[in-house]
Amino acid sequence: MTTPRDYGAELDEMRDQLNKLQQLMEDFMPVKEQSGRIIKQHLQQEQAQHSDKEQGRVYYSGQFQSGQSHYRWEPQEREADQLLELDGDKAAKILAALGHKQRLDILRTVLQEPLTGPELVERLNMGTTGQLYHHMKALAGADLLVQEERGGKYAIPGHRVLPLLLLLAATSDFMDTSDYLDMYEVRNDARSYLGDSPDASASFDPHYLLWAVVENSLLEHLHGTCTEVRLFLHRNGSVTVADNGRGIPVQALPDQQPRVQAVLTDMSRLSASASFLAPGGEKGISMPIVNALSRSLTVEIRRDGKVFEQHYKHGIPQSELQTVGITKETGTRLTFQPDRDIFDKSFELPVLQKQAAELSALYPKLKLQVLVD
Repeated sequence: MTTPRDYGAELDEMRDQLNKLQQLMEDFMPVKEQSGRIIKQHLQQEQAQHSDKEQGRVYYSGQFQSGQSHYRWEPQEREADQLLELDGDKAAKILAALGHKQRLDILRTVLQEPLTGPELVERLNMGTTGQLYHHMKALAGADLLVQEERGGKYAIPGHRVLPLLLLLAATSDFMDTSDYLDMYEVRNDARSYLGDSPDASASFDPHYLLWAVVENSLLEHLHGTCTEVRLFLHRNGSVTVADNGRGIPVQALPDQQPRVQAVLTDMSRLSASASFLAPGGEKGISMPIVNALSRSLTVEIRRDGKVFEQHYKHGIPQSELQTVGITKETGTRLTFQPDRDIFDKSFELPVLQKQAAELSALYPKLKLQVLVD
Protein backbone atom coordinates (compact mmCIF):
# COMPACT_ATOMS: atom_id res chain seq x y z
CA MET A 1 0.00 0.00 0.00
CA THR A 2 1.44 3.36 -1.11
CA THR A 3 2.10 5.84 1.69
CA PRO A 4 0.36 9.15 0.96
CA ARG A 5 2.71 12.15 0.43
CA ASP A 6 2.78 14.83 3.07
CA TYR A 7 2.79 17.93 0.86
CA GLY A 8 2.77 20.26 3.84
CA ALA A 9 5.97 18.76 5.23
CA GLU A 10 7.62 18.96 1.81
CA LEU A 11 6.70 22.62 1.52
CA ASP A 12 8.07 23.30 4.98
CA GLU A 13 11.34 21.59 4.04
CA MET A 14 11.63 23.58 0.82
CA ARG A 15 10.95 26.79 2.75
CA ASP A 16 13.74 25.93 5.20
CA GLN A 17 16.15 25.31 2.31
CA LEU A 18 15.25 28.64 0.70
CA ASN A 19 15.79 30.44 4.00
CA LYS A 20 19.21 28.85 4.38
CA LEU A 21 20.09 29.80 0.77
CA GLN A 22 18.96 33.38 1.36
CA GLN A 23 21.04 33.56 4.53
CA LEU A 24 24.11 32.31 2.66
CA MET A 25 23.58 34.98 -0.01
CA GLU A 26 23.21 37.71 2.61
CA ASP A 27 26.42 36.52 4.27
CA PHE A 28 28.21 36.62 0.89
CA MET A 29 26.94 40.01 -0.36
CA PRO A 30 29.00 42.30 1.91
CA VAL A 31 32.14 40.50 0.81
CA LYS A 32 31.12 40.85 -2.82
CA GLU A 33 30.30 44.55 -2.40
CA GLN A 34 33.58 45.14 -0.65
CA SER A 35 35.39 43.30 -3.41
CA GLY A 36 33.57 45.43 -5.97
CA ARG A 37 34.65 48.59 -4.19
CA ILE A 38 38.26 47.36 -4.12
CA ILE A 39 38.13 46.60 -7.86
CA LYS A 40 36.54 49.99 -8.59
CA GLN A 41 39.18 51.81 -6.54
CA HIS A 42 41.89 49.89 -8.36
CA LEU A 43 40.44 50.86 -11.73
CA GLN A 44 40.18 54.51 -10.68
CA GLN A 45 43.83 54.45 -9.59
CA GLU A 46 44.84 52.93 -12.94
CA GLN A 47 42.82 55.55 -14.82
CA ALA A 48 44.39 58.36 -12.79
CA GLN A 49 47.88 56.98 -13.47
CA HIS A 50 46.98 56.51 -17.13
CA SER A 51 45.67 60.09 -17.45
CA ASP A 52 48.92 61.40 -16.02
CA LYS A 53 50.85 59.69 -18.79
CA GLU A 54 48.84 60.75 -21.83
CA GLN A 55 46.34 63.39 -22.95
CA GLY A 56 44.00 61.05 -24.78
CA ARG A 57 43.74 59.11 -28.01
CA VAL A 58 42.33 59.57 -31.48
CA TYR A 59 40.56 56.57 -33.01
CA TYR A 60 39.74 56.28 -36.70
CA SER A 61 38.75 53.80 -39.39
CA GLY A 62 36.85 53.92 -42.65
CA GLN A 63 36.08 52.64 -46.10
CA PHE A 64 36.20 54.19 -49.53
CA GLN A 65 35.20 53.04 -53.00
CA SER A 66 36.53 54.57 -56.20
CA GLY A 67 35.65 52.88 -59.46
CA GLN A 68 36.69 49.23 -59.19
CA SER A 69 38.83 49.86 -56.11
CA HIS A 70 37.44 49.38 -52.63
CA TYR A 71 39.42 50.23 -49.51
CA ARG A 72 38.61 49.25 -45.95
CA TRP A 73 40.71 50.02 -42.88
CA GLU A 74 40.50 48.39 -39.49
CA PRO A 75 40.14 50.74 -36.49
CA GLN A 76 43.40 52.49 -35.69
CA GLU A 77 44.49 54.84 -32.93
CA ARG A 78 47.07 57.53 -32.25
CA GLU A 79 48.03 58.95 -28.90
CA ALA A 80 47.19 62.64 -28.69
CA ASP A 81 50.44 63.57 -26.98
CA GLN A 82 52.42 62.00 -29.81
CA LEU A 83 50.41 63.96 -32.37
CA LEU A 84 51.04 67.17 -30.46
CA GLU A 85 54.76 66.47 -30.36
CA LEU A 86 55.19 65.96 -34.11
CA ASP A 87 58.17 67.69 -35.68
CA GLY A 88 56.85 71.17 -36.47
CA ASP A 89 59.12 71.79 -39.45
CA LYS A 90 58.23 68.49 -41.12
CA ALA A 91 54.50 68.87 -40.39
CA ALA A 92 54.50 72.39 -41.85
CA LYS A 93 56.42 71.16 -44.92
CA ILE A 94 53.88 68.39 -45.56
CA LEU A 95 50.88 70.69 -45.12
CA ALA A 96 52.47 73.32 -47.35
CA ALA A 97 53.14 70.76 -50.09
CA LEU A 98 49.60 69.38 -49.96
CA GLY A 99 48.21 72.91 -49.67
CA HIS A 100 49.39 73.72 -53.20
CA LYS A 101 46.13 74.08 -55.13
CA GLN A 102 47.19 72.24 -58.29
CA ARG A 103 48.66 69.33 -56.36
CA LEU A 104 45.59 69.13 -54.18
CA ASP A 105 43.39 69.17 -57.30
CA ILE A 106 45.42 66.29 -58.74
CA LEU A 107 45.06 64.21 -55.57
CA ARG A 108 41.33 64.86 -55.23
CA THR A 109 40.73 64.05 -58.89
CA VAL A 110 42.74 60.83 -58.82
CA LEU A 111 40.96 59.78 -55.64
CA GLN A 112 37.72 59.74 -57.60
CA GLU A 113 39.17 57.61 -60.40
CA PRO A 114 42.63 56.68 -61.74
CA LEU A 115 43.56 58.77 -64.79
CA THR A 116 46.39 59.01 -67.27
CA GLY A 117 48.55 62.11 -67.53
CA PRO A 118 46.79 63.45 -70.65
CA GLU A 119 43.39 62.78 -69.06
CA LEU A 120 44.41 64.76 -65.99
CA VAL A 121 45.63 67.67 -68.11
CA GLU A 122 42.27 67.81 -69.86
CA ARG A 123 40.23 67.28 -66.69
CA LEU A 124 42.02 70.00 -64.74
CA ASN A 125 42.60 72.43 -67.62
CA MET A 126 46.22 72.73 -66.56
CA GLY A 127 47.37 74.02 -69.93
CA THR A 128 50.59 72.19 -70.57
CA THR A 129 51.59 68.61 -69.94
CA GLY A 130 54.97 69.77 -68.67
CA GLN A 131 53.33 71.80 -65.93
CA LEU A 132 51.33 68.77 -64.86
CA TYR A 133 54.28 66.36 -64.75
CA HIS A 134 56.26 68.77 -62.60
CA HIS A 135 53.65 68.27 -59.87
CA MET A 136 53.29 64.57 -60.71
CA LYS A 137 56.95 63.94 -60.02
CA ALA A 138 56.78 65.76 -56.71
CA LEU A 139 53.73 63.75 -55.58
CA ALA A 140 55.18 60.46 -56.82
CA GLY A 141 58.47 61.22 -55.09
CA ALA A 142 56.53 61.74 -51.85
CA ASP A 143 54.78 58.35 -52.26
CA LEU A 144 51.43 60.05 -52.80
CA LEU A 145 50.98 58.86 -56.39
CA VAL A 146 51.77 55.65 -58.22
CA GLN A 147 51.55 54.85 -61.92
CA GLU A 148 50.21 51.46 -62.95
CA GLU A 149 52.81 51.12 -65.68
CA ARG A 150 54.76 53.40 -67.95
CA GLY A 151 52.21 55.66 -69.60
CA GLY A 152 49.44 54.09 -67.53
CA LYS A 153 46.98 55.59 -65.10
CA TYR A 154 47.91 57.37 -61.89
CA ALA A 155 46.35 56.36 -58.57
CA ILE A 156 46.77 56.98 -54.85
CA PRO A 157 48.67 54.23 -52.97
CA GLY A 158 46.21 52.29 -50.84
CA HIS A 159 47.94 53.08 -47.56
CA ARG A 160 47.75 56.82 -48.33
CA VAL A 161 44.04 56.99 -49.15
CA LEU A 162 42.68 57.08 -45.60
CA PRO A 163 45.20 59.67 -44.29
CA LEU A 164 44.37 61.89 -47.26
CA LEU A 165 40.63 61.54 -46.66
CA LEU A 166 41.13 62.31 -42.97
CA LEU A 167 43.11 65.41 -43.92
CA LEU A 168 40.28 66.54 -46.20
CA ALA A 169 37.74 65.82 -43.44
CA ALA A 170 39.73 67.95 -40.98
CA THR A 171 40.04 70.67 -43.62
CA SER A 172 36.26 70.76 -44.04
CA ASP A 173 35.94 71.40 -40.29
CA PHE A 174 38.34 74.33 -40.64
CA MET A 175 36.70 75.66 -43.81
CA ASP A 176 34.91 78.53 -42.08
CA THR A 177 38.21 79.84 -40.73
CA SER A 178 39.04 81.07 -44.23
CA ASP A 179 36.17 83.54 -43.88
CA TYR A 180 37.44 84.68 -40.49
CA LEU A 181 40.97 85.13 -41.82
CA ASP A 182 39.54 87.30 -44.58
CA MET A 183 37.66 89.33 -41.99
CA TYR A 184 40.84 89.81 -39.97
CA GLU A 185 42.48 91.20 -43.10
CA VAL A 186 39.55 93.62 -43.45
CA ARG A 187 40.30 94.98 -39.99
CA ASN A 188 43.92 95.56 -40.99
CA ASP A 189 42.85 97.23 -44.23
CA ALA A 190 39.92 99.31 -42.98
CA ARG A 191 41.07 102.36 -44.94
CA SER A 192 40.31 100.63 -48.25
CA TYR A 193 36.66 100.36 -47.21
CA LEU A 194 36.18 103.52 -45.14
CA GLY A 195 38.27 105.96 -47.18
CA ASP A 196 40.84 108.47 -45.98
CA SER A 197 39.95 110.68 -43.05
CA PRO A 198 40.14 114.45 -43.72
CA ASP A 199 42.65 114.65 -40.90
CA ALA A 200 45.31 111.96 -40.56
CA SER A 201 44.62 111.86 -36.82
CA ALA A 202 40.84 111.70 -37.25
CA SER A 203 38.83 108.54 -36.77
CA PHE A 204 36.91 106.69 -39.43
CA ASP A 205 33.22 107.51 -39.72
CA PRO A 206 31.03 104.69 -38.29
CA HIS A 207 27.97 106.04 -40.13
CA TYR A 208 29.27 104.38 -43.30
CA LEU A 209 28.63 100.99 -41.71
CA LEU A 210 25.11 102.06 -40.82
CA TRP A 211 24.28 103.24 -44.34
CA ALA A 212 25.62 99.96 -45.74
CA VAL A 213 23.14 98.06 -43.56
CA VAL A 214 20.31 100.44 -44.43
CA GLU A 215 21.01 99.91 -48.12
CA ASN A 216 20.06 96.25 -47.72
CA SER A 217 16.67 97.34 -46.38
CA LEU A 218 16.31 99.74 -49.30
CA LEU A 219 16.85 96.84 -51.68
CA GLU A 220 14.02 95.00 -49.94
CA HIS A 221 11.85 98.09 -50.41
CA LEU A 222 12.69 98.28 -54.11
CA HIS A 223 11.80 94.61 -54.35
CA GLY A 224 8.35 95.48 -53.02
CA THR A 225 8.70 93.51 -49.78
CA CYS A 226 9.61 96.23 -47.26
CA THR A 227 7.51 99.25 -46.28
CA GLU A 228 9.09 100.28 -42.98
CA VAL A 229 12.63 100.80 -41.66
CA ARG A 230 13.43 101.91 -38.13
CA LEU A 231 16.80 103.05 -36.80
CA PHE A 232 17.39 102.75 -33.04
CA LEU A 233 20.27 104.65 -31.46
CA HIS A 234 21.28 102.95 -28.20
CA ARG A 235 23.04 104.45 -25.20
CA ASN A 236 25.91 101.93 -25.31
CA GLY A 237 26.97 103.21 -28.73
CA SER A 238 25.33 100.48 -30.78
CA VAL A 239 22.66 100.97 -33.42
CA THR A 240 19.83 98.80 -34.72
CA VAL A 241 18.37 98.65 -38.22
CA ALA A 242 14.99 96.91 -38.29
CA ASP A 243 12.83 96.38 -41.36
CA ASN A 244 9.71 94.43 -42.24
CA GLY A 245 11.15 92.81 -45.36
CA ARG A 246 11.32 89.11 -46.13
CA GLY A 247 14.06 88.40 -43.60
CA ILE A 248 17.48 86.99 -44.51
CA PRO A 249 17.11 83.33 -45.58
CA VAL A 250 18.02 80.87 -42.83
CA GLN A 251 18.01 77.51 -44.61
CA ALA A 252 21.27 75.56 -44.63
CA LEU A 253 23.53 75.67 -47.66
CA PRO A 254 25.05 72.48 -49.16
CA ASP A 255 27.97 72.77 -46.71
CA GLN A 256 25.40 72.91 -43.85
CA GLN A 257 26.17 76.54 -43.04
CA PRO A 258 23.02 78.64 -42.50
CA ARG A 259 22.46 81.10 -45.33
CA VAL A 260 22.41 84.04 -42.92
CA GLN A 261 25.86 83.11 -41.65
CA ALA A 262 27.19 83.07 -45.20
CA VAL A 263 25.62 86.49 -45.84
CA LEU A 264 27.34 87.89 -42.76
CA THR A 265 30.77 86.22 -43.07
CA ASP A 266 31.54 85.02 -46.59
CA MET A 267 32.96 87.86 -48.69
CA SER A 268 33.51 85.64 -51.71
CA ARG A 269 30.00 84.21 -52.02
CA LEU A 270 27.67 86.03 -54.39
CA SER A 271 24.56 87.10 -52.51
CA ALA A 272 21.84 89.71 -52.52
CA SER A 273 23.79 91.69 -49.94
CA ALA A 274 24.24 95.33 -50.90
CA SER A 275 27.67 96.93 -51.22
CA PHE A 276 27.84 100.56 -50.08
CA LEU A 277 30.82 102.59 -51.34
CA ALA A 278 32.08 105.12 -48.81
CA PRO A 279 33.50 108.42 -50.13
CA GLY A 280 37.16 107.82 -50.87
CA GLY A 281 36.80 104.08 -50.32
CA GLU A 282 38.35 101.66 -52.79
CA LYS A 283 36.10 98.70 -51.94
CA GLY A 284 32.40 98.44 -51.19
CA ILE A 285 31.10 97.88 -47.67
CA SER A 286 28.99 94.70 -47.64
CA MET A 287 27.43 92.92 -44.68
CA PRO A 288 30.56 90.84 -43.91
CA ILE A 289 32.59 94.07 -43.84
CA VAL A 290 30.17 95.59 -41.32
CA ASN A 291 30.44 92.40 -39.26
CA ALA A 292 34.25 92.36 -39.40
CA LEU A 293 34.53 96.00 -38.29
CA SER A 294 32.07 95.61 -35.41
CA ARG A 295 32.94 94.74 -31.87
CA SER A 296 29.64 92.87 -31.62
CA LEU A 297 26.74 92.15 -33.94
CA THR A 298 23.40 90.44 -33.37
CA VAL A 299 21.00 89.49 -36.13
CA GLU A 300 17.34 88.69 -35.53
CA ILE A 301 15.30 87.26 -38.39
CA ARG A 302 11.55 86.83 -38.59
CA ARG A 303 10.35 84.48 -41.28
CA ASP A 304 8.71 81.09 -41.78
CA GLY A 305 6.65 81.68 -38.63
CA LYS A 306 9.72 81.74 -36.36
CA VAL A 307 12.18 84.18 -34.81
CA PHE A 308 15.85 83.31 -35.34
CA GLU A 309 18.86 84.87 -33.65
CA GLN A 310 22.65 84.68 -33.88
CA HIS A 311 25.49 86.60 -32.18
CA TYR A 312 28.90 87.62 -33.56
CA LYS A 313 32.07 89.21 -32.22
CA HIS A 314 34.56 90.74 -34.67
CA GLY A 315 32.74 88.78 -37.37
CA ILE A 316 33.11 85.37 -35.70
CA PRO A 317 29.89 83.56 -34.67
CA GLN A 318 29.52 83.27 -30.91
CA SER A 319 26.49 81.00 -31.16
CA GLU A 320 24.63 78.80 -33.58
CA LEU A 321 21.61 80.18 -35.40
CA GLN A 322 18.91 79.64 -32.76
CA THR A 323 15.13 79.64 -32.85
CA VAL A 324 14.04 81.97 -30.04
CA GLY A 325 10.32 82.44 -30.69
CA ILE A 326 7.35 82.28 -33.03
CA THR A 327 5.83 85.13 -35.02
CA LYS A 328 3.52 86.01 -37.87
CA GLU A 329 5.79 88.86 -38.95
CA THR A 330 8.74 88.95 -41.34
CA GLY A 331 11.84 91.10 -41.38
CA THR A 332 15.44 91.53 -40.26
CA ARG A 333 16.70 93.31 -37.17
CA LEU A 334 20.45 93.89 -37.06
CA THR A 335 22.20 95.46 -34.06
CA PHE A 336 25.92 96.22 -34.15
CA GLN A 337 28.51 98.20 -32.23
CA PRO A 338 31.49 99.53 -34.22
CA ASP A 339 34.90 98.51 -32.93
CA ARG A 340 36.39 101.27 -30.77
CA ASP A 341 39.89 100.33 -31.94
CA ILE A 342 38.88 101.51 -35.43
CA PHE A 343 36.16 104.09 -34.76
CA ASP A 344 36.77 106.80 -32.17
CA LYS A 345 33.61 108.62 -33.19
CA SER A 346 30.10 107.65 -32.13
CA PHE A 347 26.82 107.67 -34.00
CA GLU A 348 25.25 111.14 -33.94
CA LEU A 349 21.50 111.63 -33.82
CA PRO A 350 21.47 114.74 -36.09
CA VAL A 351 23.43 112.83 -38.74
CA LEU A 352 20.93 109.97 -38.61
CA GLN A 353 17.96 112.33 -38.80
CA LYS A 354 19.42 114.25 -41.72
CA GLN A 355 20.18 111.10 -43.72
CA ALA A 356 16.78 109.62 -42.88
CA ALA A 357 15.06 112.76 -44.19
CA GLU A 358 17.01 112.57 -47.46
CA LEU A 359 16.18 108.88 -47.89
CA SER A 360 12.50 109.54 -47.15
CA ALA A 361 12.47 112.14 -49.94
CA LEU A 362 14.01 109.61 -52.33
CA TYR A 363 11.67 106.81 -51.26
CA PRO A 364 8.31 108.46 -50.40
CA LYS A 365 6.53 105.11 -50.00
CA LEU A 366 9.00 103.95 -47.37
CA LYS A 367 8.33 104.81 -43.72
CA LEU A 368 11.74 105.60 -42.17
CA GLN A 369 11.99 106.42 -38.48
CA VAL A 370 14.88 107.36 -36.17
CA LEU A 371 14.37 106.47 -32.52
CA VAL A 372 16.54 106.83 -29.42
CA ASP A 373 16.62 103.98 -26.95
